Amino acid sequence: MENNQSTGLLFEIAKPGRRCHTLPPSGVPSATLDACFTRQAPPPLPEVAELDLVRHFTNLSARNMAIDCNFYPLGSCTMKYNPKRHERLVGLPGLATLHPLQPDQTTQGMLAILYETQAMLAEIAGLHACSLQPAAGAQGELSALLVAAAYFRHRGENRTRVLVPDSAHGTNPASAAIAGFDSVTIKSGEDGLVDLADLESKLDERTAVFMITNPNTLGLFDHQILEITLKVHDKGGLVYLDGANMNAILGITRPGDFGADMMHYNVHKTFTGPHGAGGPGSGPIAVRDMLEPFLPSPVVTRDPDGTFRLKHDRPLSIGRVRSFFGNVGVLVRGWLYLRTLGPDGVRQVSEQAVLNANYLLALLKDHIEVPKGKGCMHEFVASAKALRREKRVSAMDIAKRLLDKGYHSPTVYFPLVVAEALMIEPTETESQETLDQFAATLISVLGEDPAVLHESPHELSISRPDEVAATKQPVLRWKSA
Repeated sequence: MENNQSTGLLFEIAKPGRRCHTLPPSGVPSATLDACFTRQAPPPLPEVAELDLVRHFTNLSARNMAIDCNFYPLGSCTMKYNPKRHERLVGLPGLATLHPLQPDQTTQGMLAILYETQAMLAEIAGLHACSLQPAAGAQGELSALLVAAAYFRHRGENRTRVLVPDSAHGTNPASAAIAGFDSVTIKSGEDGLVDLADLESKLDERTAVFMITNPNTLGLFDHQILEITLKVHDKGGLVYLDGANMNAILGITRPGDFGADMMHYNVHKTFTGPHGAGGPGSGPIAVRDMLEPFLPSPVVTRDPDGTFRLKHDRPLSIGRVRSFFGNVGVLVRGWLYLRTLGPDGVRQVSEQAVLNANYLLALLKDHIEVPKGKGCMHEFVASAKALRREKRVSAMDIAKRLLDKGYHSPTVYFPLVVAEALMIEPTETESQETLDQFAATLISVLGEDPAVLHESPHELSISRPDEVAATKQPVLRWKSA
């Protein structure tokens, strides 16, 4: 039975005069502020007892889905389990209590971690240098494109176009536009891979960057990648690898080896920093040697005597893209993850992720259409198109019903090249038993009465909010009646 106290807002359960804590008298002398800095009355904050406050947030937390409680087959998001030892270690005083304005000589341990992280990420990428500063994958994309723009500007080349496959993440064309480029879409072929003829028709001396996600959002590795990168390089362009799907190829192949000149990582996805609800994230970029001078500043360097320091004097740098050095707490979690696994463990991550995805695909392919590819890498995209036609059951209906069953839904309606898409990524951290149970549950949902699915979820406190209205007319604060 749901606790009634969980249904009200703090403002609604507040009572005047209630307190969580009483502060001791202040030892600071009082001072008078000008009237323009003061209010006529205190801000209307809720007044509640500590017990009410604890129960309120505990009950709210029990409504949440979380990776610690539920399986998240959330395609492209790589929602793997976040090891709790990383949380314990990153909270050690020598790491958690550092101030970003401390002198370099007092933060040598942290700088050593960041220096080693730069080196490990560059090695995994097969590239030469790395900036840890971008705060998320999308900012990593933008930062890399700004690096590319600075590189071509320095060379006196006026390149204005970024080519983006139609199966790319939606942030790719957005990043290109923000960086000042024209975004040009490259079509996919029937096999879900880049259409080489369309690429060749749009590839010319105006091309600055070709952005590709490989494996792509269909969960397919584009075996044409060497041919693609050679074509781009022949025209003087750069190849950018969207690293959102690196979980499929860690330690198996390196983007730099198949022609990528720059890429970003999602540390919070691939290297198990907890993420969701808007952050925190971390989107380091790795680049080839000729692009290194343009990386964001500062970067961590090591002097001949072994001392680490933040190097700011970089005249060709695009400058800062994030305050201080980025989201260092997430970066330290990534360093812990890589140091724990080592090279063999990193490769095993991808091997297990690919195995899990193909195992789940084998369980489901006879029950729901998977239109692109007989196999997959770390994820695959199913389609409810036939169900929509035959039973009026949509991908959204299926996703919402899975919430009733205790599973987070797959990513729906993405990528756009698949109608009624359900994008499923199990990650390497899930057991065979979990995958068996999820497959059996999804198969049972596919056979349910459409009327049940249309009204789902039935077991949650909120069923189907008007998402369009919520986007266009968000209510961001409480108002009294």
